[in-house]
Amino acid sequence: MVIDAIVASVAEGVDVDHFESGFLRGPRLRRRELRTILRVSQELLHGFRRLHFVGPCVTIFGSARIAEDEPAYIAARSVASLLGEQGFTIMTGGGPGIMEAGNRGARDVDATSVGCTIELPSEQSSNPYLDVEVAFEHFFIRKVMLVKYSYAFVVMQGGFGTGDEMFEALTLIQTGKIQQFPVVLMGVEYWTDLIEQLEQMVEASMISRSDLDLLLVTDDPAEAAAHIRHRAVIPFGLADRLRPLRLLGEPARASRNRRMRRRKGPSPAQG
Repeated sequence: MVIDAIVASVAEGVDVDHFESGFLRGPRLRRRELRTILRVSQELLHGFRRLHFVGPCVTIFGSARIAEDEPAYIAARSVASLLGEQGFTIMTGGGPGIMEAGNRGARDVDATSVGCTIELPSEQSSNPYLDVEVAFEHFFIRKVMLVKYSYAFVVMQGGFGTGDEMFEALTLIQTGKIQQFPVVLMGVEYWTDLIEQLEQMVEASMISRSDLDLLLVTDDPAEAAAHIRHRAVIPFGLADRLRPLRLLGEPARASRNRRMRRRKGPSPAQG
């Protein structure tokens, strides 16, 4: 591709360490900044082309440190299966733990399973339950993809990364950058302190009560799936999926579940 050739040309003779860490160190030579612009454009285009036909999705966020026999893993797998039966593609970060559980739950019911993986200095392997895997170098581009194609978000137990992804989605909804998609927190006990903190934010007028209207906290996968159906499937009119155009060189995908797409209106990431 043209962008690939330009990136290679600009990068020639440039000594770079792990790309994102170098990029975030502050101002650099203009040639390096140009290289960043081109590589980011290349990565965005790659993501758009790989993921354009996978939706509509529900993204499941959660820790890579959850073992297969833990209740959170079992719950994530269950809710993914229920959502897959509704016709959703299940999207995760593609790694182990909760991400694996979500993709595995999709596979259990023959729903499409997508992983947006991240390249890290310490390698984290992708899980074996992915139909589509897209690897990203930049966290911020990966987060764009995890949000752009989704109509709902399920947040399981997790740490800094999970919290970052959750609040990113809530902020985009609050500010009208994306539509009022439902956010489900799975694990009442785990999220109790956070809910109390959110209530304090409401009392202090830092956020509005209405900002929490689409936030459901539950331990029940069936309740989570029903909430998403009520708040996403019905309001946004999901029907058959988009189809590739051969004229644009878009290959037909062997998508496991073709039951839904949006009938009309803006894409999910548009306000």
